[in-house]
Amino acid sequence: MSQVTCDISMSLDGYVAGPNQGLDDPIGEGGMRLHEWIFVTDSWRKQHGSEGGERSTDSEVVEEVTRGVGAYIMGRKMFGGGDGPWDESWRGWWGEDPPYHTPVYVLTNHPRDPLPMQGGTTFTFVTDGIESALAQARSAAGGGDVAIAGGASTVQQYLAAGLLDELYLHIVPVVLGAGERLLDNVGDPTLEPVEVVASPAVTHVKYRVVR
Repeated sequence: MSQVTCDISMSLDGYVAGPNQGLDDPIGEGGMRLHEWIFVTDSWRKQHGSEGGERSTDSEVVEEVTRGVGAYIMGRKMFGGGDGPWDESWRGWWGEDPPYHTPVYVLTNHPRDPLPMQGGTTFTFVTDGIESALAQARSAAGGGDVAIAGGASTVQQYLAAGLLDELYLHIVPVVLGAGERLLDNVGDPTLEPVEVVASPAVTHVKYRVVR
C-alpha cells in the first residue's frame, strides 16, 4: 500500500505560518521566510516551469519529497479563497497550471464541483472528512504515495487520527513568535527519526510515525 506522507517547513519555535494570515498574506507575517530555502533550488524552479536556480543538497530533498507522489490532500485555507460558500472565480494561488500535476483533494465544509486545471492537476472538493479524502486520493494515486500538503490543521488531523506514515520537517532557523503551530492537538504520536540532512539554510528531519 502507498504511504501517506507530509513534508512541511517549520520555524525553530514550531510555526508553519506567521500571524495574521489572509488573502493578501496567505502564509502570515514572516511566513514566507520559511520557504526561502526552496525558492532558490533548481528543482523547485523546474517544477514551476522556470529555469536557473542552485544545485544543492536542498535540491535533492525537493526531488525526493515529490518523487512517487500520486495525489495530494490539502485544507481549504491552503487552497485559499476565504471562508464560507465558494466564490467560484477563485481558482487557487498558483495560476492555471498549478505545480502538482496530479489529483488534489481539498477538505472543505462547502461543496464545489471538481476544478480541472492545466498540467494534469484537478482539484476535487471533499466535504465528508479526512478519511473520505484519503480513500479518494489513494484510489486516484494508482499505487503512488498520498502527500498531505497542509496547512497545519490538515496535518494535525491526519497525525492525530493515526493516518500519517511519514513526517518530513524542514526546520528553518527563524523564530516567528506567533502564528499557526504545527504540532498542537496531535496527541502523543511516536516519531522515529530515520534521516537528517543539513544545509546552511535548513535542516531536514524525516520521521517515521510508529504505530
